[in-house]
Amino acid sequence: MASENKNTNAFLLPLFIIKDIFLFAIRGIKFVFLDIFRFLFNKTSKEVDHAYQSTKQVFHHEKEVEKRKKEEERKAKWQEKYNNFWFVKRQNAKLEEMRKDLLLNLQNEGSERSATPRVFQYIARNKKGKVETATINGYSKLDVNTFLIQEGYTVYDIKTSKTIDFLYGDTSIFAVKMSTKDLLFWLTQLSTYIKSGITLTESVKILNNQMQKKKKYRKYFQSIIYELTMGEPFSKALEKQGVLFPALLINMIRAAEATGELEATLTDMANYYEDLDKTRKQMISAITYPTIIMVFALGVITFILLYVIPQFVKIYEDSSAEITGITLMIINLSNFLKENILIIGFVFVLIIGVLYLCYKKIKAFRKNIQVFLMHMPLIGNIMIYNELTIFTKTFSSLLANNVFITDSMAILSRITNNEIYKEIMNNTIDNIVKGDKISTSFKDQWAVPDVAYYMIVTGESTGRLADMMKKVSDYYAEMHRSLVNNLKAFIEPILIAVLALVVGVIILAVILPMFGLMSSIE
Repeated sequence: MASENKNTNAFLLPLFIIKDIFLFAIRGIKFVFLDIFRFLFNKTSKEVDHAYQSTKQVFHHEKEVEKRKKEEERKAKWQEKYNNFWFVKRQNAKLEEMRKDLLLNLQNEGSERSATPRVFQYIARNKKGKVETATINGYSKLDVNTFLIQEGYTVYDIKTSKTIDFLYGDTSIFAVKMSTKDLLFWLTQLSTYIKSGITLTESVKILNNQMQKKKKYRKYFQSIIYELTMGEPFSKALEKQGVLFPALLINMIRAAEATGELEATLTDMANYYEDLDKTRKQMISAITYPTIIMVFALGVITFILLYVIPQFVKIYEDSSAEITGITLMIINLSNFLKENILIIGFVFVLIIGVLYLCYKKIKAFRKNIQVFLMHMPLIGNIMIYNELTIFTKTFSSLLANNVFITDSMAILSRITNNEIYKEIMNNTIDNIVKGDKISTSFKDQWAVPDVAYYMIVTGESTGRLADMMKKVSDYYAEMHRSLVNNLKAFIEPILIAVLALVVGVIILAVILPMFGLMSSIE
């Protein structure tokens, strides 16, 4: 058996060797004739495709260049043809005369600087070749001219007067305040640019170009760039723009300039105004729905009284139906409204206008209205929680940025329209001057809940007032959000029920005589 196994193994061994040789031979043939050919084919195809794509890109680029060149030639021809028009030549000649007069004026009295910035109105041609008339704040004609030339303008005229100061100055009736949406964009972008290493002046210039469509802000941004070019601090440049930027933002930036944390402050202020905007939208949402329902209800009731009731009156007169009680009252109301609708509308608008002006201009009237509303159930708590949210959030930001307590209270008293909280802020300033604690002004105040007072006391005693103010802000922001949602859920069924009741009474008053008429017919 052993000899037979040896003979079998000796016979099979050459077969395995032959099989291996055959497999290696096949792999070699496959490598030589298939793999190398596939590799060469793929490489050649890739090179051909790359050459094709490169040629295509070059051709496309040349085509774009040629197209752009033709467009520029067309524009140049049109511009040349436009410049040859007699009225354009006359205008250009007039502008050149103005430019010569300006140069002479700059050599004489144009270099005189004023102690305070004035509003200068200029006529200049911008980089795109368009002549524009705009205003900018500056100290002298020479400074304004130098700044505009640096910005790429061809300046033809610069002038100022008391009339220009009145129309376009800080006290102007045309003064602009930046919206919260635009302010958020401005702060976020500015912080991003500064963090990326771009200088402050260049960042403001980029933002000016980005917000070209916001023409109402353009002169203010130019003025900021001018002030920065003249070496003014950023906070001072913003302060000189009137009411465009909030006083809180200006003070926070002034504090950041002292500590060197401008980028972080800009980001914090963007988050702060975003939170305030959310709170404001919640208030608007809470007020909007009930207002729409009330307007709709008044519209429906007025329509019924003016157009529906008179139709039934004619039916009653033709059928000699007896009209008494509530039906007679509704008909008399309909007749009175129909005869005096214009007078009623005028008186209504007049009363609303007088109340609005009194609220805006008369402090005692505004305070009494606010006290009345703040003592109303649900609405009062919403107002208190909203004021506390804004106050504590702002106070926390001011303390975190090392703004003095007295300055913080002065800023807080300016950012609120609520007279009760303004008095608390003023009392706080007085107490600080006397050496008392901040919490003393908030003690036993009906407009300050106990939770807020004790958290202020805790923050003051532990030396972590800024952190405690942040916690108070978060707490009352959540409370405010919850109350607003409850108000919307509470008011909706009440208004619908009142509307249904009023309309139901009117319909019942209209139908009652019909029952009497049917009884008499029977």
